[in-house]
Amino acid sequence: MTTPAAESPRGSRRVSKADKPRRRKGRWVLLSLAVLVVAAGGTGYWLYSGLDNNIRGVDIDRALGDDRPEKLPTSGQNILVLGSDSRAGANAALHTGNVSGARSDTALVMHIPDGRTKAVAVSIPRDTLVTRPECTRSDGTQVPSAKRVMFNSIYSQVGPACVVKTVERMSGVRMDHYVEIDFAGFKGLVDAIGGVTVTVDQNIHDKSSGLDITAGTHRLNGTQSLEFVRTRHGIGDGSDLGRIGLQQQFMLALLSEIKKQDLLGSPTKAYKIADSLTSALTTDSGLASLTRLAEFGRSMNGVDPSTMETIMLPVAYDKVDPNRVVAAEPQASTLWKAIRTDSAVPASAKKSPATGGS
Repeated sequence: MTTPAAESPRGSRRVSKADKPRRRKGRWVLLSLAVLVVAAGGTGYWLYSGLDNNIRGVDIDRALGDDRPEKLPTSGQNILVLGSDSRAGANAALHTGNVSGARSDTALVMHIPDGRTKAVAVSIPRDTLVTRPECTRSDGTQVPSAKRVMFNSIYSQVGPACVVKTVERMSGVRMDHYVEIDFAGFKGLVDAIGGVTVTVDQNIHDKSSGLDITAGTHRLNGTQSLEFVRTRHGIGDGSDLGRIGLQQQFMLALLSEIKKQDLLGSPTKAYKIADSLTSALTTDSGLASLTRLAEFGRSMNGVDPSTMETIMLPVAYDKVDPNRVVAAEPQASTLWKAIRTDSAVPASAKKSPATGGS
């Protein structure tokens, strides 16, 4: 279920009738956000200012310094997108069971090759065991490197800059931008557009997430949508791997719904949705304004959604703890090399020994 200043909030490209069917179902998160904020920004400066003030920024470059992969001239644009699952504030009411702290429940490396005509989204399973590099917390304290750390715990233990550093170390890919969406705002976004329609081919009953639906087509509200993207025990082998498929399915359904509602023709609705989303948004300081997000989005108008690939990082079940996974080699290294060099991802790099029972 985006950089530098916009010349005009009405400067987005007009889509012809012939283009609409082809482009309707594939808008990915950052591009959709940019289109929405551009439309909303045109309704008046005070609306623009309110949306702009919603966005929080994190100075990733300052936090990481020079200890980062080299930015290659052919590496395109790489964006780390996190769905954060805080157990505080508005998110507290969205959880069941004894869970505290915060987690990066969803992690995507979005790669936009040079020319920006296609995109690749690499999902990193949250249960992946990784080596966390030495990092510095926002308060200045040092955290030593550690092996066999569960990927989604890094956010709560050290913070977003360390998540970026960990992804860069494991991939060798420099992240140009960082975008974080809080789940409480995600719920508000779905409710603002009146729900999202999904189709599942099996009954799903997950006591942990709360999702209880039958096989078929369903219109999900915000709360049900959160249950849907959090579901893991009701499908496959109960691991995080099955959930990734649901998350990718829901992302496309959400963007399809946004496109179908013709929000560019309804500034009021566009503003409500943009307000919900920007309220839940944290970005790197290079994107932390409405105009920068909008210009970045417009720069990717040439991205053809039909060419976007969604790939799960190839993983294998850990030999010590079968409830965890590790990057599968040589598939993972081949995948990251293709991203680094802006090359097509070989079919062999898309095969994962661990499938989640799906």
